[in-house]
Amino acid sequence: MSRLEGKAAFVTGGAAGIGRGITMALARAGASVAVVDVDADSARRTAQDAPGPGRGIPYLCDVSDRAAVFETMERFVSETGGLDILVNNAVHFHYAPLVEMPDKIVDKMLDVGLKGVFWASQAAIPHLIARGGGSVVNLSSVAVSFAIKNTAVYTSIKGAIDAFTRQQAVELAAHGIRVNALAPGPVLTPGANSVIDQPGWEARRARTPLRRLATVEDIGAAVVYLASDDALSIAGVTLKIDGGITIAGP
Repeated sequence: MSRLEGKAAFVTGGAAGIGRGITMALARAGASVAVVDVDADSARRTAQDAPGPGRGIPYLCDVSDRAAVFETMERFVSETGGLDILVNNAVHFHYAPLVEMPDKIVDKMLDVGLKGVFWASQAAIPHLIARGGGSVVNLSSVAVSFAIKNTAVYTSIKGAIDAFTRQQAVELAAHGIRVNALAPGPVLTPGANSVIDQPGWEARRARTPLRRLATVEDIGAAVVYLASDDALSIAGVTLKIDGGITIAGP
């Protein structure tokens, strides 16, 4: 039997990049996966590509809209019969010096990257409790560990995610819900390629002790591990998947 056979997972921002890698890994491990995204076409394509017939289920949803998140969660639970895994991956990127960051962009980043995590968690917790427990995985970043140019808002959000992960891990442990976070290092994705050129990738690879950049498959495998019974004693941890770049320094 696959590691997550019969489990139901809700992945925000699940249609592209790291989210797509997570969706594929969870489906490959046997879970039914809600591919939740603001891009309906990408969500549909990713759901169709997910390994296993019908394991990917696409949903159009803006996680900054609390009512929409709750409605989408209820639809997924009604279709699958329950919820075992929540992955808070959705994020809105914008890189700029702090003094040049428009207020509307700051609001959008906070609404998606922080409030969206709150709303999805609120929507998921009653269903996880009804299931007798489960796993929540939040996406953080190695940007929390050292300063990266023009990422003050993004880094602040991810630092809050780390704190939220620890808080929720303690609060929800009595219900059998394990909450952890993943902090990827540089990962080659279409979104990252839009702001990092080839010399930039090579410079990051050179600073990485393993001389290897993380892939979306690496992130997906870590989510499967944290969501599985192999990680029953792990809670409140932020696991870095960065080839050692954090310990090597910026």
